[in-house]
Amino acid sequence: MGAALLLALGLLAQSLGLSVGSPGPRKPSTLYPWRRAPTLGRVRRAWVIPPISVSENHKRLPYPLVQIKSDKQPLGSVIYSIQGPGVDEEPRGIFSIDRLTGKVFLNTVLDRERTDRFRLRAFALDLGGSTLEDPTELEIVVVDQNDNRPAFLQEAFSGRVLEGAVPGTFVTRAEATDADDPETDNAALRYSILQQGGPEFFSIDELTGEIRTVQVGLDREVVAVYNLTLQVADMSGDGLTATASAIISVDDINDNAPEFARDEFFMEAPEAVSGVDVGRLEVEDRDLPGSPNWVARFSILGGDPDGQFTIRTDPKTNEGVLSVMKPLDYESRELYQLTVLVQNEAPLQAAAPRAKRGQARVTVHVRDVNEAPVFQENPLRTSLAEGAPPGTPVATFSAQDPDTQQLQRLSYSKDYDPEDWLHVDGATGRVQTQRVLSPSSPFLKDGWYRAIILALDDASPPRTATGTLSVEILEVNDHAPVLAPPPPGSLCSEPHQGAGLLLGATDEDLPPHGAPFHFQLSPRLPELGRNWSLSPVNVSHARLRLRHQLPEGLHRLSLLLRDSGQPPQQREQPLNVTVCRCGQDGACLPGAAALRAGGAGVSLGALVIMLASALLLLLLVLPVALRARMRRRSRGKGLLLGPQDDLRDNILNYDEQGGGEEDQDAYDIAQLRHPAELSALGVPLGRPPLRLDAPYGRVPHQASRAMPTSPADIADFIHDGLEAADSDPSVPPYDTALIYDYEGDGSVAGTLSSILSSLGDQDQDYDYLRDWGPRFARLADMYGHPWGSD
Repeated sequence: MGAALLLALGLLAQSLGLSVGSPGPRKPSTLYPWRRAPTLGRVRRAWVIPPISVSENHKRLPYPLVQIKSDKQPLGSVIYSIQGPGVDEEPRGIFSIDRLTGKVFLNTVLDRERTDRFRLRAFALDLGGSTLEDPTELEIVVVDQNDNRPAFLQEAFSGRVLEGAVPGTFVTRAEATDADDPETDNAALRYSILQQGGPEFFSIDELTGEIRTVQVGLDREVVAVYNLTLQVADMSGDGLTATASAIISVDDINDNAPEFARDEFFMEAPEAVSGVDVGRLEVEDRDLPGSPNWVARFSILGGDPDGQFTIRTDPKTNEGVLSVMKPLDYESRELYQLTVLVQNEAPLQAAAPRAKRGQARVTVHVRDVNEAPVFQENPLRTSLAEGAPPGTPVATFSAQDPDTQQLQRLSYSKDYDPEDWLHVDGATGRVQTQRVLSPSSPFLKDGWYRAIILALDDASPPRTATGTLSVEILEVNDHAPVLAPPPPGSLCSEPHQGAGLLLGATDEDLPPHGAPFHFQLSPRLPELGRNWSLSPVNVSHARLRLRHQLPEGLHRLSLLLRDSGQPPQQREQPLNVTVCRCGQDGACLPGAAALRAGGAGVSLGALVIMLASALLLLLLVLPVALRARMRRRSRGKGLLLGPQDDLRDNILNYDEQGGGEEDQDAYDIAQLRHPAELSALGVPLGRPPLRLDAPYGRVPHQASRAMPTSPADIADFIHDGLEAADSDPSVPPYDTALIYDYEGDGSVAGTLSSILSSLGDQDQDYDYLRDWGPRFARLADMYGHPWGSD
């Protein structure tokens, strides 16, 4: 099958090519026109249509684009059709075709910026709907026209550049676009600067749009911002145009040095104060306010050798504020002339001109004011021995008035003296004690006492100075060491047994007047050193040992104790030590308890005081008792009851377990028995047995008394017996008016108290004295009932 294509551009039809062949027999198909009918013979090539160009914005419509024609059938027997975008696909209706002639028409105005080409498919069918030719592509290209202006991407471009920048410094870049075909001159853009508003410091690259400096001389202090008008044009600068602006800011550099507003400043400052402002130093700087190129920094070059002034910068005004850092003294210096320099925080550019007034002279007059007195030494520290008597000088805490050109008097007083210990002379400031300070005062801190003294001038207004007086209380060695409790125990009679006796000492003095202590046997008794030895254990203890075996019992020693003070204090102190028989473990064996108890630490002085007190009490009570007894008469009963009527005052030791009225071992009643009964009982009349509650383990020997030989001796006999019983240290005083706690019922004992017996309701009966023999008959006649009175 052959094919031929006839193309017509505009209204002219062109024959594109024919390929005529003898059509073979075919079976038309009207039901399926897209199916190719079976053919016989050779198949020729398909028809081809080259791209068709059409200009956008063409307004003569409809406009014929091309004509297609098949040579398979004669004219009028072929039906032509097209399909694709612009026909039966969106956008619809742009193209159409004459079904019989095959002419393709443009029906609407084209826009290349919207669609730059269309691809259609062309079909040729016979009248029965059978395909005569294979479908072919029909491409329509829209030709561009310069119908779009170029457009800047921004209405205003911004850029920054340092003042004084060299030529060629990049500032910013302007950018524009064009919707036309970039392959044509319609989109060939060119940039230019229409207006700079002053000297032409900037240029723009016409192809890239880069803006750069072209000459020197940018000065922020002259022009801080430049506003450029930019233009872009297509058609290589000859076509359509658009404009925009470029805002270029000139950044500051430190090309202007700060300067003082004038060459000299005058100020006045008060004396004796610090931290006060004196005045302000005005400066000028053309650089950008608030930037490091503008902020001023001040320094004092001369006139202030002691560093008494300082200058700080006010951040708002950039002024220098002169202030006094150290107090001024009018009496020492009345006038200061300072040389002050001003600079910026940022370094000055090398090419910048130097300041004409970069330095200034500041004259400061010192104003005289009333100053407070000044203590020459504050705090004042001194020392004083403890126990200093009233009137002892402590120190002279005086002050001086710095106002030498003003005649003023000072007075002194106390502000703080918690113990009211000190007295201050109001005119001179001399301090002395007015009483003795207690060593236990709570205001003594680590041996220091603190007081506050005031010094006041008489100016108007007056000024006051405060001084601290610290007094160290020096420790004095005024106490000798003493043996520390508890009282000593016992020592084994064998030197090699036991650990010895540990002795300790204490001292009321504080270091260094206390320990270490020196323990020594009394030098007055050299025989002690032959029997005893002392060895130090530490600074406060020593150990007492036997040198050889000593008898068991109480031994009285004398120790010499000495402290480490300067000068040292010493004390000789008695010491009672019990020597006992010990076992292998160094403990006292049973039977030695009485010896240990007897010497458990009761000193000789304490024993003498106890005996003297008992004797004084007896002397006061005994005459009254004897006088009352003489007024009574005996009723025939014996002076002393028999063994079955043993009555006695019961003295109990409640520190021990046991005792009570039924305790027959707590005392010896044999002394109150009849001599004959004592003999009958076999009780010896000599030394009484050992008492456990006696103050000493051993009782001094008492000589036996002879029995009275006549009635006249009976009174003396009784008196002596009572006195011996009352003064015996080994037994309690039985014949005293003692009141005891109630011990309960059940006691069969009465009372033998001669005092209470004389105060009873019935007279004492002495008739039983007749049984004692002829020697007591006279006594019975005197005090007993007459014979036969019953």
